[in-house]
Amino acid sequence: MLQLKTLAVALLLAAPIAAQAADTDANWTLHVGAHVVDPKSDTGQLAGMNASISKSTRPTFSVEYRFAPGWSAEVLAALPFKHDVRLNGTQAVSVKQLPPTIGVLYHFMEGQAISPFVGAGINYTLFFDKKGRNALDGTHVSMQNSWGAAGHAGVDIRLNDRWLFTVDARYMDIDTKVKVNGARVGTAHVDPWVYGLSFGYRL
Repeated sequence: MLQLKTLAVALLLAAPIAAQAADTDANWTLHVGAHVVDPKSDTGQLAGMNASISKSTRPTFSVEYRFAPGWSAEVLAALPFKHDVRLNGTQAVSVKQLPPTIGVLYHFMEGQAISPFVGAGINYTLFFDKKGRNALDGTHVSMQNSWGAAGHAGVDIRLNDRWLFTVDARYMDIDTKVKVNGARVGTAHVDPWVYGLSFGYRL
């Protein structure tokens, strides 16, 4: 995880340098698609019980700004994802989250019919609408918002001069401290893969 965070910082620091040395003819790309947030199977222990978090699929939106040949900055947004937190296999909490992410991408074959890319950035995950279920029904559940590194890789497939189709995957470092009625019961290491499809339109 330290290597991922180091890569994110390095790419974010390199971006302004690349922009100064390159063509200033920038462009915008708007993406609309759908992605799955798939938390890792073992998210740790909460209150001494094994915790797991369900996956969720929602529409996603991103804006990409090309600031130099091959280089772009991106902002990712989505409709709220909804997850169930299970303890020893039994639903204990339902929660919604928003994972806005900013990052820098490098496109290896920009302008070609197929262009792979990699990138890194920073993710902020906001947890809200937390509700206790079953044994925790009626309790006050708190899940701390999370800052973490994010890795990104995928491929752009050009459909014509304006439209493209993108297949991509992200890895996000998401950890949240969980409290029930004010008492801390542990930390959930969500750390999901986020994968999906989108259509992009170049402006």
